Amino acid sequence: MTNRPLKLSLVLVASLLISACGWFGDDEDADEFSGLSTEEQFYRRALDQLNGQSFNAAISTYQALESRFPFGRFAAQAQIEIVYAYYRNNDLEAARAAADRFIRLHPENENVDYAYYMKGLSSFSDNRGLLNRFLPIDPTKRDPGRSRESFSDFSQLLALYPDSPYAADARARMIFLRNNLAAYEIHVANYYLERSAYIAALRRGQYVVENFQGTPAVADGVAIMIEGYLRLGLDDLADTSLALLRENYPQHEALDDSGNFIIQTEITDPSLLYTVTFGLIGDNRFDPPLAPTTRPASSGSQQIIDAQVQAPQGRSWLSILTLGIFD
Repeated sequence: MTNRPLKLSLVLVASLLISACGWFGDDEDADEFSGLSTEEQFYRRALDQLNGQSFNAAISTYQALESRFPFGRFAAQAQIEIVYAYYRNNDLEAARAAADRFIRLHPENENVDYAYYMKGLSSFSDNRGLLNRFLPIDPTKRDPGRSRESFSDFSQLLALYPDSPYAADARARMIFLRNNLAAYEIHVANYYLERSAYIAALRRGQYVVENFQGTPAVADGVAIMIEGYLRLGLDDLADTSLALLRENYPQHEALDDSGNFIIQTEITDPSLLYTVTFGLIGDNRFDPPLAPTTRPASSGSQQIIDAQVQAPQGRSWLSILTLGIFD
């Protein structure tokens, strides 16, 4: 019986604390939006905050407007303007999500082209990253995921609204993104070449030539194809690609003054010491026993075929028993 008053006291104190938290929260919310009672008042304050570059405050006011007046005449406008507020506040993921939400909710709205544009622009800016402002990072060596998303969003804008006032800027950004995506494929191809993955490198070079026509990386793609064919001993195909490079890109760095092909790639094979010390100690280069980089008089691949045809068909018992040691 003695514990019952104590329990009642604890319950009463807890109730008072919860009520006090609710009171303080309501007061804070009331202070933030004091004097605002109509939808237009909320919208005008948010617009003033946006124009004054108080983006956090504008986002809060737009959110309050939509929660209080979800079907009001300013609701759709608040949903499109909050996209810009998120973007200027450098919350690019939220800007993409808000733009995507507006597209889903208002596919026939007169401002939906702006939502497509801001969705692409948010991915475009996110791809640049914060470090790019301070460090000289090559954007073509970054993960291309955001670039592909941005390119896709801008493509949708141009396909659906070719006469949009944002179409010209979107088109210019797409050219930039396409050049970067092609250059990224070249970096990957060079990575494969350096590690003797010649077929993978060759396919990357072919992919650039076939899918990124008109970009500066096409010439590099042809050069990678030549080197890949040479490394694999496919000299006829190397000759064809070399003629293409000479004809269309005679000033390319892979060609010397006489038009001969220059092997560009250094083959790497990092030792354990080199890997453990992150390249501070040891070496990662070696002279690979590869297909000829100096062109033979006739096709190396054909020489292999001829040798197989001319090889004797029968083997002596001594050769078979000694596994070819004694022929």
